Amino acid sequence: MLLLKWIPWKFILRRLARAKGFVDPISLMARLSRFVQPAEVIAPVELLRAGVVLHARGLINSQAIQHNMDWIWPYWVEEQFNPESSSFIPRAFSLTHINLTHRNWTAVGTPGSTAMPVVDPRGLVMPFFDSWSVDAWIVSPDRDCLVPSRAPAVRQHLEMEENLSVVTHCETADFALSSQARVVSENGRSVLEITVQAAPSDDPAAVLVLSLRPYNPEGISFINEVALSSGQAGWNVNQEQEVALSSPADNYYMSTYYEGDVYHKIRSGKTGSGHHARCRVGMASAAAAFRLSADGGREVTARVSLPEEKDEKRQMDPALSLARWSANLTGHSRLLMNDERMVYLYNAALRTLVLHTPGDVYAGPYTYKRFWFRDAAFILHALLCAGLSERAGKILDLILPRQERSGYFVSQFGEWDSNGQVLWLMGRYCRLTNQRPKPGWRGILFRGYQWIQKKRRTTKGDGPHKGLLPAGFSAEHLGSNDYYYWDDFWSVGGLHAAASLLSQLGEADHARAAQRESEDLMLSIERSLQTVATRIGSSAMPASPYRRLDSGAIGSIVAGYPLDLFVPNDPRLYLTADFLATHCVSRGGFFHDIAHSGINPYLTLHLAQVFLKYGDARFAHLMETIKTLASPTGQWPEAIHPHTGCGCMGDGQHVWAAAEWLLMVRNCLVREVGANHLLLCSGVKTEWFKDGAINFGPVPTDFGKVRLHVERDGEEVTVSWEGEWYGRPPGVEVRFPGRRSVTPAPGENHVRLPYKGTQP
Repeated sequence: MLLLKWIPWKFILRRLARAKGFVDPISLMARLSRFVQPAEVIAPVELLRAGVVLHARGLINSQAIQHNMDWIWPYWVEEQFNPESSSFIPRAFSLTHINLTHRNWTAVGTPGSTAMPVVDPRGLVMPFFDSWSVDAWIVSPDRDCLVPSRAPAVRQHLEMEENLSVVTHCETADFALSSQARVVSENGRSVLEITVQAAPSDDPAAVLVLSLRPYNPEGISFINEVALSSGQAGWNVNQEQEVALSSPADNYYMSTYYEGDVYHKIRSGKTGSGHHARCRVGMASAAAAFRLSADGGREVTARVSLPEEKDEKRQMDPALSLARWSANLTGHSRLLMNDERMVYLYNAALRTLVLHTPGDVYAGPYTYKRFWFRDAAFILHALLCAGLSERAGKILDLILPRQERSGYFVSQFGEWDSNGQVLWLMGRYCRLTNQRPKPGWRGILFRGYQWIQKKRRTTKGDGPHKGLLPAGFSAEHLGSNDYYYWDDFWSVGGLHAAASLLSQLGEADHARAAQRESEDLMLSIERSLQTVATRIGSSAMPASPYRRLDSGAIGSIVAGYPLDLFVPNDPRLYLTADFLATHCVSRGGFFHDIAHSGINPYLTLHLAQVFLKYGDARFAHLMETIKTLASPTGQWPEAIHPHTGCGCMGDGQHVWAAAEWLLMVRNCLVREVGANHLLLCSGVKTEWFKDGAINFGPVPTDFGKVRLHVERDGEEVTVSWEGEWYGRPPGVEVRFPGRRSVTPAPGENHVRLPYKGTQP
């Protein structure tokens, strides 16, 4: 080891790089480090690992796709590689080819199960995490084939009655094809069912095709070997997975990379002879063909057994792991209103949250199928606010043991927001459920607030960052390492919650210490913001003391939403929101230049929440944009391409975005203001009850559970509510957007006002 320290590694690396004509890596790293504030880590290793995996696949995509354009590819490839499409991206010097234009998909599954097959916008189904896929076509040697990924239009929707099912329908002048993907529970196991239906056809050579594809919505996913199953009604894939068909096909086809796509063998009209294929490239493809006739349609179901990802430390309580959706939605805040699209998106978002909290909390079913405290805080808060407090509480119990002995709630080392978020969430859980903190939380709270205290002490220097948390990667979408106010505001909120919880546990000394730390950190933030205001000539809050105003300032409005750290009408919060709305909005939504380079649904809704607080009508325009940008299955990706309206970054089904939609709808209808005040209808549009009523509830609030009813009767509107209060009833105020507030008479639980008085 001593010898290794004496070896001049930097000198050797420089000499090797220059000898081969490469840039000096040591000099390059030194240059890069000058763009960021000194920090403990360059970037969280988890994010670096995810980036490497993404680009490794992108490198394989670059070798497999661009000189095989005669293959049937997934929808994103068909569009992104098509020079006639608005999704086209020149590849030129891009070493890796990644889905940057249509990152949209929808997971199906059952509550409590970690198995989450995903369906792309054209019905391509990926059964296992990061696996190969199953596609359906109608192929004819004599007519134009029906291939959904190449079709000009496809209809798709999410069915939510008994189960989650993604239904896709596509048709041409000659053919019609429908598919349904869902997961059912059989004997305690999850089974994926893909049912495809072809309409009758007068083409005697046409066949309905189910095909195994060596790719998924991210790109290539290898099929090294495929063999016909022993019963000749399905396949064995990679000697690991089985695909069972409901009936034997009329013909089977198989192909390897060097033979080309199996599609061409079917298109030729020749009889298939596919029983086994082994491909050294890993791009074997297979197909089962079923003849069509003019007398009747054809229906085939493919079934795939799905494995569970076991984690004994984070297994959901059996009571919340039932396959039946109705049992897992018991007690939720039900929304009924005239706007069917609003109800559809609300119900889809609620199920997205339930599906992605099988015990652990996932930020998405695929790209982000991993845990972050940041996403978990918003997701669990949305579950609480939607009435699923039992589920949220049990999952909170499962994630709290992630705390390290140091007190750090770490999901990615180098990000300093997590402690504040977890402590704040613990406080919100107790407020919304009217429960005292659990005695077992003592040590968690001690270590949690003390970690923030110690972490602040590691920040050196007397600049505007004095007293703040150290430089870090923060929420990863704000920029390179810096002293982010996002981290500090979250820490203030967490410390304040810890103080309240510790006081309830009888730990007066610790409660006072946590409260003092909260107040001291807030003073440090205030001093820093004053310095920044002098430097930039505005009271608006940039992302950090060393940044100018840019889209990263979106992180600073966390002080207003969801934390409520500022007094009402604080100009700094409003000026920040106004800057973002004026300079960082594209096509009606918040466009984030940093990392996302797209319209971000959940950050747009953060901005809308702040405007809602200030009674600024821009909240409604932002909310309407996100409503419009939802996919046909009621989902949002992490970021949306401003021209295609489809996903350009992150997971194609982003659970944080779904959480924010639930919270936005809830706050438009029912919202706490201050310590003892409930505001109703502050974000309600007249279209929601113009020709019908609004019913919402039961809605957990800080003061108890509320049921809200809004109904128009001719030229009058009645707003009524029922409260199951935890204690003394709060003050209630009804205020439609842009109108003066109305308060009920003493002892009344309703108000009547002119219908025109509800219109801004």
